Amino acid sequence: MEDYLQGCRAALQESRPLHVVLGNEACDLDSTVSALALAFYLAKTTETEEVFVPVLNIKRSELPLRGDIVFFLQKVHIPESILIFRDEIDLHALHQAGQLTLILVDHHILSKSDTALEEAVAEVLDHRPIEPKHCPPCHVSVELVGSCATLVTERILQGAPEILDRQTAALLHGTIILDCVNMDLKIGKATPKDSKYVEKLEALFPDLPKRNDIFDSLQKAKFDVSGLTTEQMLRKDQKTIYRQGVKVAISAIYMDLQAFLQRSNLLADLHAFCQAHSYDVLVAMTIFFNTHNEPVRQLAIFCPHVALRTTICGVLERCHSPPLKLTPASSIHPNLHAYLQGNTQVSRKKLLPLLQEALSAYFDSMKIPSGQPETADVSREQVDKELDRASNSLISGLSQDEEDPPLPPTPMNSLVDECPLDQGLPKLSAEAIFEKCSQISLSQSTTACLSKK
Repeated sequence: MEDYLQGCRAALQESRPLHVVLGNEACDLDSTVSALALAFYLAKTTETEEVFVPVLNIKRSELPLRGDIVFFLQKVHIPESILIFRDEIDLHALHQAGQLTLILVDHHILSKSDTALEEAVAEVLDHRPIEPKHCPPCHVSVELVGSCATLVTERILQGAPEILDRQTAALLHGTIILDCVNMDLKIGKATPKDSKYVEKLEALFPDLPKRNDIFDSLQKAKFDVSGLTTEQMLRKDQKTIYRQGVKVAISAIYMDLQAFLQRSNLLADLHAFCQAHSYDVLVAMTIFFNTHNEPVRQLAIFCPHVALRTTICGVLERCHSPPLKLTPASSIHPNLHAYLQGNTQVSRKKLLPLLQEALSAYFDSMKIPSGQPETADVSREQVDKELDRASNSLISGLSQDEEDPPLPPTPMNSLVDECPLDQGLPKLSAEAIFEKCSQISLSQSTTACLSKK
């Protein structure tokens, strides 16, 4: 695999037609490994001199946000330097020159910015339900398994098992295990085909890591943010809501809030982040397990606009449906309010409607036209009135909710969180995994208490 990837970079320097194997825009581990392994297989089994090149569908600068990918590539001794990223190859120029053939893996719908490339798509290999209205008119191979890497493994073992080396097998093996949550039957992500090919890989390469070991290490790497800058932490798992000209970023951060607040130059970084992306408010929900293996959630609201910050904090403090049970924590700046969240079952997904309602309360209290800047202070009594109204009428759904377009969220597996393609298999984002573990932890605590009685 490593020698093959070295040759791919050299091929980019030549002016010749390319067959590009392209993963999805989330560029999670499944998408990455599926693109690498499928391109490797096609290159090894094609009798002509056609060049097959795997492309990771993100900028190179975004790779550090995918901790599991960085960790796994290092573990199997594949240098990041030999990978090819989307900002290092001009697919549109190749297409216009008549030198591009696309093979889509782990997705079958191109982004709006890539619509012009649809006519270059020659094949699709995916594991999601097909969207007939958007699917390219080419050969499409789809099967609803837990991991797209399973389908790539199947193609290799059925087509040319002799080309499979341990490096490639390790990549496929670990990816399927991570995607299928360690093949846990209770989770229900793994299909019989996923289990079948994990077992086949283990039979061919008995020295592959134990399932528990590889799953735990990849899972840990997925949540590890220790090597990231503050901006990277905030962008790693982020959603955005937008209402009447006000833009709010909500980031999940997998560490203790106090540790996050003590980061060097934090306030300057928060200001710069909001300014760079035109955010009026930044909400950070920290998520981790304490020493007793109990789930902990904390909140930080950063907003320089006094009335807007007061309204948002007030709605969250007074909310009863669901109750957040917030306890104020020490803060480093008046523009940043921090809280301990007593109700750990309120996830970021459940927080979004509350923030939407807080924005409604803010605009009602300000009595200003849509999109206009704050021009006057508002009385505390007026804000309180609007907070009471908001707290008693929280909506259950979202309106005018949109993802931040520059960077897709990093999913736990190839099922992109809130992606329109995600209609079949259950979602397993990093936050969903945390919620599942939280439920197990709380259940165990309840059982222990009952046993003592």
